[in-house]
Amino acid sequence: MTRPSPTAPQLEHLCTLLVDVGPPQEIGDTPWGRRRVIPILGGSVSGARLAGSILPGGADFQSIRSDTFTDIHARYVIQTEAGEQIYVENSGIRTGTPEDIAALAQGREVDPARIYFRSYPRFETAAPRLDWLHRHLFIGTGTRYPDRVELNFFLVD
Repeated sequence: MTRPSPTAPQLEHLCTLLVDVGPPQEIGDTPWGRRRVIPILGGSVSGARLAGSILPGGADFQSIRSDTFTDIHARYVIQTEAGEQIYVENSGIRTGTPEDIAALAQGREVDPARIYFRSYPRFETAAPRLDWLHRHLFIGTGTRYPDRVELNFFLVD
């Protein structure tokens, strides 16, 4: 019996986030890497299925495991244009050459094509209209700039 070839899932663009960030809070070297916390100051969310703003008060909790690899664990809240709130946990990795990662850590701009920045956001909301966020998986791509992060989230169909 011949089995059909597997079909790759399709991706649908959910939204683009422009996240304003503050200066890193350096915790120092721990057993799990160099720990730093990046405050999230606010930002915007735009997309056909999700739009609004990022509320201040979140943070990106990073562990820099080597001179080429960073674990990223951001937690923040999106408020939609209709006033609904969505809690976001976005985890992922950022990799690049030692020189490029050092430049990012120093707040310098690096060509986004030279950095691998991928994540998997999870959403939690009490808004009935947005319950579909609980029933899907999402992936994200990211770009780090000196004063902000740009994220693009995609629904995995």
